[in-house]
Amino acid sequence: MKKLTNKFLAVVLMTAGVSFSYAQVRIVNSSSNTAAPSSSAFIDASSNVSVNNSTNVGKGLLFPRTDLTTFVNFGFSSTTGIPSNYPTNFDGLIVYNTASSGVAGVGSTQGTLTQGYWFYENKSGTLNGGTWKPVAAAANTKENILTTETVTNRQINSAQVYGIKGTFAASGTSTSVTIPAPTGMTAMYAITIYKAGSNTVYSRELYSYDPATGAAVTGSPSMSVVYPNGTYDYVLEYLK
Repeated sequence: MKKLTNKFLAVVLMTAGVSFSYAQVRIVNSSSNTAAPSSSAFIDASSNVSVNNSTNVGKGLLFPRTDLTTFVNFGFSSTTGIPSNYPTNFDGLIVYNTASSGVAGVGSTQGTLTQGYWFYENKSGTLNGGTWKPVAAAANTKENILTTETVTNRQINSAQVYGIKGTFAASGTSTSVTIPAPTGMTAMYAITIYKAGSNTVYSRELYSYDPATGAAVTGSPSMSVVYPNGTYDYVLEYLK
């Protein structure tokens, strides 16, 4: 009799455990907590008018917030990343990054960190061999090129294009000007020389440019140009 009682209690506890586990997930805010049969979605928290009498009771998914500059390890266990645990080596991991500059503490970083959603793309086969990339912004998001390094919305052959705004002074008697190269720049992609407030673009090219010294000669590849005395604005686009 005692054995039967123990078996009965075990079944009750198992049943209660299953019921409790189902209670952790709600499908379309349904009180029945049943799974969505033959559905590609494993969870749906949108409002169901047949259950809630409203289409406005849905829930949002709050992603983990983290400062990726201090994210230095994917785990502290020797089993982290083994095929039976994380066979993809965290490929596709998404976080909401709170850091506004710098690079991630683990893996590579595409460009410079900005606040927002970032994902870890990792096809390397090792935990730390992937690259953190920003989740694409909405199509109508505008890049704002500032006097600090700006990550543009463009890539060239999968290489990120950066932008920075600055000024240079022209003497009125020489074609030479100074346009300092941003940190890490490997090649100039484009330059636009203009006057702020005048709506006038003077040039989109230089006769020559030395990124090591910042020495530039104004003008086109066929003819150098002497700019009138004054201060000119420019937007420099470059690769790293």
